[in-house]
Amino acid sequence: MKAQTLVMLVAALGLRTTAQNVLFNFDNLPVYSPLPIFDVQGGIIAQLTATGAGYSIQSMTTATVVPVGFSGNFIFPSGSGDLLVSFSQPLTAFSILYATQELACDDSATMRVTAFMNGTQVGTSTTNSTSLCVCTWTANTLSISTTQAFNRVVVHYDSKPPTCADWGPIFLADNMTVTPMPPIILSYPAKQSTGGFRFNFTNTPNWPFTVLGTTNLALPFGNWTTVTGLTETLPGQFQFIDALATNSSRKFYRVTSP
Repeated sequence: MKAQTLVMLVAALGLRTTAQNVLFNFDNLPVYSPLPIFDVQGGIIAQLTATGAGYSIQSMTTATVVPVGFSGNFIFPSGSGDLLVSFSQPLTAFSILYATQELACDDSATMRVTAFMNGTQVGTSTTNSTSLCVCTWTANTLSISTTQAFNRVVVHYDSKPPTCADWGPIFLADNMTVTPMPPIILSYPAKQSTGGFRFNFTNTPNWPFTVLGTTNLALPFGNWTTVTGLTETLPGQFQFIDALATNSSRKFYRVTSP
């Protein structure tokens, strides 16, 4: 009965919200507002900033250009520069609708998105719209999906169209979609024959999880103690064994991540 109580507490304290795609369409942001700006969707806070000349929020009625596929409000350039987005939660996938300036061209510029976790690069991806052209502000989707979580992306104009003569190093953006980390799924909780306690869970491979424990459930989470014994047995499959659980008459656990 004691082991069953512990398992219920771990599940309740460690479980994340179910991972689902979250769309930022920017329609709730005020028109003419310059970046930096915050947007909140699905419990995720996105901070949008820029380098270079910057960007602002424009609409179908205020912008001088509205690519096919864009709608409502979207991100409009004041000149050349990168679009930077930081997120309040770790993600595993990101995509954004974009359009670069080519006017009746046969090929298109290459766009790049690079993902970072707390300043460390975890992946990068490129695409262009040449296969969709004749190119005139052709809308396309730039995306990245990684095996490691990230919380910041840089959207960058990577290279000009190879043969086009009528272009500019600028882009518009709309409909940003992100996928948060998946939930922590607990399994196989058990009290060992030696008196220790064990449970497993699955989640993002190579992600730095921590198990906290306490013998007093009334303590604030900040006063819980880090418990050693967590290993990643296979990519995305984690096992925790507290061999010292026998030293306490009862003990409670929670799984956390940055």
